[in-house]
Amino acid sequence: MDRFDGPADLMIVSDLDFTMVDHNDPENLSLLRFNALWEAYYRSNSLLVYSTGRSATIYEQLRKEKPLASPDIAIMSVGTEITYGESTTPDDEWKQYLNQKWDRDIVVEETDRFPQLTSQPETEQRPHKVSFFVEKDDASEVIDALSQRLEKRGLDVKLLYSNGIALDVLPRGAGKGKALTYLMGKLKARRKLPFKTLVCGDSGNDTELFTVPLVYGVVVSNAQEELLHWYEANAKNNPNIIHAKERCALGIIQAIGIFSLGPNVSPRSITDFHRFRVEASNPEHEVVKFYLFYERWRRAEVARSSLDTLKLSFYSPGISVHPSGCDRSFSQCIEEMNAVYGDKQGKHFQVWVDRVLSSQIGSELWLVKFDKWESYGEYMRRAARLPNYSIAYFKGSFPVDPYASDLG
Repeated sequence: MDRFDGPADLMIVSDLDFTMVDHNDPENLSLLRFNALWEAYYRSNSLLVYSTGRSATIYEQLRKEKPLASPDIAIMSVGTEITYGESTTPDDEWKQYLNQKWDRDIVVEETDRFPQLTSQPETEQRPHKVSFFVEKDDASEVIDALSQRLEKRGLDVKLLYSNGIALDVLPRGAGKGKALTYLMGKLKARRKLPFKTLVCGDSGNDTELFTVPLVYGVVVSNAQEELLHWYEANAKNNPNIIHAKERCALGIIQAIGIFSLGPNVSPRSITDFHRFRVEASNPEHEVVKFYLFYERWRRAEVARSSLDTLKLSFYSPGISVHPSGCDRSFSQCIEEMNAVYGDKQGKHFQVWVDRVLSSQIGSELWLVKFDKWESYGEYMRRAARLPNYSIAYFKGSFPVDPYASDLG
């Protein structure tokens, strides 16, 4: 939250599984499209928040498996835990608030009385969340009876059922919507409330997100039955909440366009940059485009002659600094690319950048910091934990167009 002196332009608050992440997309194409869009146009002036039912343990596991853009804030365990930044600093005030009328031992004692409940893995049992699996046919009866028993024991709780199988018992003040309301209040108190907020979800435990005042909302096309029923009954006629025609991250991109929240064409979706012009480019956009070129160069999806055009796009004395401390001029880096042209042709090879941030250090000179990732099939790696550093020279309006052919 401290990246900005004032309000962010946009805050996107998204569920992960089957909202931001499409587990039916083995090549992660929709997620990579969103990442390229975010890093090119939004990272420098907007906030990305993940709001997930996952605990910290399996959230971090997902980040190792999927090319997720790094969030500014993570709301985990169905709104019971909030962390900030890459260091995942916990919000202790939120933890204290959730202690009101909550006793985890009593919840465990009462839920033991219901044979229909099967405990979820230990990683998903958290200080303010007790989680189970329960068959859909039994869910309604169990929820009603359990709610009454916990109320008689003096607890103030909520029970959330999602994905037709998962039941979470939380403090009444918890949940994705409550956590977002708390977060927005905190930002407002610091005079940093984003100008616009977009919430995104696919299942029942996302419903609360759409009830937060003054937000835009997108229910992705592949949403679960329980969220679709809620949408039909409560939000179908609300112009600020849409049911997207696209799945997962592509549905989020669609919503950005429908609500006119900012650019909605991902650089990864563009096949010919000569025919597509952006109104206002920036160093971040050029870094994203360069590594798209690099990926397509390695896969022989651009003409070999396009490297000459690329050389003209950069300030020749500019340098690239690797986290190891090694530095090379841009001219040297580009020359070395000749040796790897097409070496990944026909292979599953992907490149993306994360946490792309720039600062102007001269009239036409920028320092750009970023993390570069590569994947080979199921193997995903980052060269080092530290960022890569690059200094690039762009002529006024950043006219980098290294593509000499339709990239397909």
